[in-house]
Amino acid sequence: MKLTIENISKKYGKKQALNGVSFEMENGVYGLLGPNGAGKSTLIRILAGVMEASSGEVLINGKNRKACDLEYRSKLGYLPQSLGFYPEFSGLDYLRFVAALKGLKGEGTERKIRSLAEQVGLTQDLHRKCINYSGGMKQRLGIAQALLNDPEILILDEPTAGLDPHERIKFRNLISVFSRDRTVLLSTHIVSDVDSIAKQTVMIKDGRVGKMEKNEYFINSMEGKVWLLKMTVDELVVYQDNHIISNVIPVGDRMEVRVVSDKKPAPDAAAATPTLEDAYLYEFHSNGRTA
Repeated sequence: MKLTIENISKKYGKKQALNGVSFEMENGVYGLLGPNGAGKSTLIRILAGVMEASSGEVLINGKNRKACDLEYRSKLGYLPQSLGFYPEFSGLDYLRFVAALKGLKGEGTERKIRSLAEQVGLTQDLHRKCINYSGGMKQRLGIAQALLNDPEILILDEPTAGLDPHERIKFRNLISVFSRDRTVLLSTHIVSDVDSIAKQTVMIKDGRVGKMEKNEYFINSMEGKVWLLKMTVDELVVYQDNHIISNVIPVGDRMEVRVVSDKKPAPDAAAATPTLEDAYLYEFHSNGRTA
């Protein structure tokens, strides 16, 4: 399965939300990484068929999505940024409701619901009301509903927002398992969500994207741009206003500061091994900070 995004643009009045976005994906997990307001959710909604682009095409195996809309939707699983529940719905009610919307019915659908509930760890909670679920349980329920029709394409919009670190790790592991024979696009502003499981990542900023690349590409591009400095807390308060800082660790009575900079920021600065988070901060730094 090949999903191609070809020169997609979207305008809201005079606001250009997306501008000539292009990349393609096959099986595996792909990351769409960018800050809030970068255009991620707009692109996700276009891919999910929730809204239309102002221009450009979405192609499935080289065929325009609009020309095969029913086929495309039958192959699609979608987890929006937030799920809405009827107050009286249990987890089981919700999965049955979504199955009906997707045209699924019969004993096979009931077996599928029970199987997915087991896979996402909700078997014991299916009869509880959804509104009483924790954030992690709601996200796992969201994954289950997205997988009801055995989709070949799975689109996830900020799937770990609001989850605690333990739930986030479990969620990433779950996605990794389900991606073995699917195309998965994971849209997020949380670098760790894509760092460990994404086959490739594309960064989006102000409605534009670069090339879809392996994470190692972004990390390798930061060689010679990440440094460790030691300073006092008072020095740090002033320093952080004009520099990109990716991490701070107390070391004795001083702070070890991880700085992202094109040039060695001080004579005593030591080079550090870059990470994807360093690359993300370098790409999206703002407020006039040096790089």
